[in-house]
Amino acid sequence: MQKKLPPIFRNFYWVTGLSFLVWMIFLDSNDLISRFKLSSKLRSLENQKEYYQTKIKEVEKDRLELMTNRELLEKFAREKYLMKKDKEDIFIIQEED
Repeated sequence: MQKKLPPIFRNFYWVTGLSFLVWMIFLDSNDLISRFKLSSKLRSLENQKEYYQTKIKEVEKDRLELMTNRELLEKFAREKYLMKKDKEDIFIIQEED
């Protein structure tokens, strides 16, 4: 039976090493495919983290300006929440794409 196998498959170390590689690449829970997926997900999450950190800084800056400037607070309330004074009318103009 051993005579029919090629000489490379009769070597115990070669067979063990090859089976170990197959196990690590395809069958293990930490196989290469899962590692690539996880690393791409990690890169995506790091990019999102950077985006949200810049947004947080912008919001903190806007908040500080709103809390210190009364006129800016009124402008923000009028534009964002459509608040108005008595005897005022609000016209909303929407642009079409």
